[in-house]
Amino acid sequence: MKGPSAASGNVARGQLFQWIAVLLFFALVPLGRRSFFITMANEVLIMGLFAMAFNLLYGVTGMLSFGQAAYYGAGGYTVGLLLTKGVLPYSVALPLAPVVGAALALLLGPLCIRLSGVYFTMLTLAFAELVWGVVFKWYGFTGGDNGIQGIPVPEWFHHPLHYYYFTLAVVVAAVAILRRIVESPFGAVLQSIRENPERTAFLGIRVRRYQLASMVISGAVSGLAGGLFAGFHRSIGPDMLHWTKSGEVILMSILGGIFSFFGPLVGAGVILFIEDMIGKYTEFWEIWIGGTMLAIVIFFPQGVIGTLYQWTHRKVSRERDGNATAHP
Repeated sequence: MKGPSAASGNVARGQLFQWIAVLLFFALVPLGRRSFFITMANEVLIMGLFAMAFNLLYGVTGMLSFGQAAYYGAGGYTVGLLLTKGVLPYSVALPLAPVVGAALALLLGPLCIRLSGVYFTMLTLAFAELVWGVVFKWYGFTGGDNGIQGIPVPEWFHHPLHYYYFTLAVVVAAVAILRRIVESPFGAVLQSIRENPERTAFLGIRVRRYQLASMVISGAVSGLAGGLFAGFHRSIGPDMLHWTKSGEVILMSILGGIFSFFGPLVGAGVILFIEDMIGKYTEFWEIWIGGTMLAIVIFFPQGVIGTLYQWTHRKVSRERDGNATAHP
């Protein structure tokens, strides 16, 4: 019989395999030597990071936020405005994107965490729509519904492959930090809040303080994703802050699996693939996304990655039980 040390070793090997598989996949994308694949992979990395930031709130802490796009858009507009107006170089503007995202979450968070459940969700949606309305109407500063076009970035980033590797390095670093947070004692408290906030509070833990911290971290990573988007597309618009963008990352997280760390990244890849590939042949690509979501709910109730983990765990358990029966 295998002891706890063997089980922990299997978990560590499984986590290492996940990291190697993800890094290997994205590192090999440029070998296709097609700009389409590089652009597609860059979008998957940015939206995958955004979805994983959201999942820190929903999948780890149990807080369904419909206002995540506000932090994403804040990061994008921070980079766009600073570069367009010539205030700061890109090397300074991008690091400020997560700072602004975290600051906005710190501003709105104390008001939102006073409520829970659907009331929390609706309040985050209301605040996000308020931010979107300001950006949409403030033509003199944000460009209004026209957004900001032609964002200047360093000439080295004009080559898609250069910006892709830069995005990959930033996303890997951000994801590694998120992983450390989730696996830390702080992350364990967040998961206990997700499971039973009342019992967690009874243990003397200040639940609201941890919820606010989760919102700030999620806002910072979302802002970073928005800053990467602004540099990649060299244009931004108020659609970045609209509630539909928040709904998009919710779909990505559920599709990939909210209880698996890399699930939202996989979900982002599936959604963007459907949008780009199916959208070339039909304008009704939303129907395909709806059909895919229906199939996922029926056949993959824990999301793609979550259900695969579940199947693998069941197979290993059956083999272990079979070996124990054969060798009592």
